[in-house]
Amino acid sequence: MHLLHRLACATLASVAIALPAQADDSTARELLPFGSAAGMARLARASGTADFPALANQFEPQSNRAFCGPTTAAIVLNAIHSGHRDAPHDRRRLQPDDEKYLPAGFDLTVARYTQESVIGKGPKTRAQVLGEPMTIAGKVVQDGGYQLRQLEALLRGHGLSTRLVIASDAVSDAQIRADLADNLGRAGDYVIVNYRRDAVGQAGGAHISPLGAYDAASDSVLLMDVNPDSAGWVWMPLARLIQGMRTRDIVEHRGYILVQGEATTPAR
Repeated sequence: MHLLHRLACATLASVAIALPAQADDSTARELLPFGSAAGMARLARASGTADFPALANQFEPQSNRAFCGPTTAAIVLNAIHSGHRDAPHDRRRLQPDDEKYLPAGFDLTVARYTQESVIGKGPKTRAQVLGEPMTIAGKVVQDGGYQLRQLEALLRGHGLSTRLVIASDAVSDAQIRADLADNLGRAGDYVIVNYRRDAVGQAGGAHISPLGAYDAASDSVLLMDVNPDSAGWVWMPLARLIQGMRTRDIVEHRGYILVQGEATTPAR
């Protein structure tokens, strides 16, 4: 896969999840802008919105096209650690004179994970995220951004418990629907998806973002797109998102990560 494409950045829980209800209107098969009247109404009536408040409160846009993964990781980490002082104080956000008139030793920074600071505990350097060649499967390639397993390793490096699901033919649409609906209906855990934009009707290539909600009536998910210059937050038909996740990356298909909070065992 070319660098520019990458940078463009079990058993069902219930029959209701396995067999989605009839769509509410003709827009159910389309990408519905979150900020539209219909988009806001869908959030108000959606069944799975437990994760939305925390993610919306901690949301930030990616600073460059390669940082969709680190930005998504930072949002989720901040949602999990909200109000905790164990988040890093990233002093790189300060300019030389920012603390000129403050008492000695006073730290002006807010304890917060940033899309820059999270990279340090992942499997890639900042330069590799931005395209520096690296060795994968015995070959030296440009691998800008993050593959899904690389992002999972970053999250585990920060002490989070995760479950990675590759959207291969071995995983059914019904299993994926059950996973996402169950997670989005419960607070404290989160869903991160990796898909191709051009496979879901958007312009661009590979992308990563968090999901904020699930609406059973339209069988759609709220994709909280971290790229402010692209499609924006949209309600996406789940079938369409699954199609985007079933695309091939460098070594395997894309898919999703279920982030279940802080790990009880050491990160692998």
